[in-house]
Amino acid sequence: MKRWPTILAYTVLAVGGLLMVFPFLWMLLTSLKPFQEIFDLKLIPQNVTLDNYRQVILETQFPRWFFNSLVVAVITTLSVLFFDALAGYTLAKLRFPGKGLIFVLILSTLMVPTEMLIIPWYVMSVKNGWVNTYWGLLFPGLMSAFGVFLLRQFFQTLPNDLLDAGRIDGLNEFGVFWRVAFPLVRPALAALGIFTFLGNWNAFLWPLVIVQTADMRTLPVGVALFSGEAGTAWNLIMAASSLAVLPVLLAFLFFQRQIIEGVVLTGVKG
Repeated sequence: MKRWPTILAYTVLAVGGLLMVFPFLWMLLTSLKPFQEIFDLKLIPQNVTLDNYRQVILETQFPRWFFNSLVVAVITTLSVLFFDALAGYTLAKLRFPGKGLIFVLILSTLMVPTEMLIIPWYVMSVKNGWVNTYWGLLFPGLMSAFGVFLLRQFFQTLPNDLLDAGRIDGLNEFGVFWRVAFPLVRPALAALGIFTFLGNWNAFLWPLVIVQTADMRTLPVGVALFSGEAGTAWNLIMAASSLAVLPVLLAFLFFQRQIIEGVVLTGVKG
């Protein structure tokens, strides 16, 4: 009798897993169909073709869009990991007047919807000549208030004696941060890095606003071009989406353990 709850739990998990995987499977199989079979109710394509991928890669600016998304996602992720860790360490381990107020102000920015910041960001970009440039795409994501909060909580759990030992060994404050504290919060850094990468890789609204030419578009904005007044090229959208999801899948496969550890620790650190 004790086995039935376990069997039921695994059955529910298996069904849930299939429901989660099915949209990706449908996207992949649809990308292998010729345009004439797109609206066919059969899941398996009758005539498998790679022509959709050929059109996406060779007849559009997809490689450039892929490169733009990669540049934005990688640079913003590295920036967030470094500067948020630096801010989190400062707020957790250093003493200076107004530290609590600064932390409250940083947290308060989490209550401001991104949509409210679009106009100020755009006005700033116009005044500084950042429209349709990489810097215009990058600057809103170079730091994260959530990242500062998350890493501050982790840094607070580090024993001060460990940091003092680094100071006794002759390290300055940045050396203590970089060589002692920073390596000890790797689970949090891994989780924050993955979430930041995914958020910027999938960003749509800000790139849509700031970019004016096709060669500066990121993947989400570029793929949206396949849908227009003349119709929607679902076969090309599915092929482009299948290619766009590859970096995300690779990131999860290579950093699966760190992601899970980071999410678990995020829920228990106070």
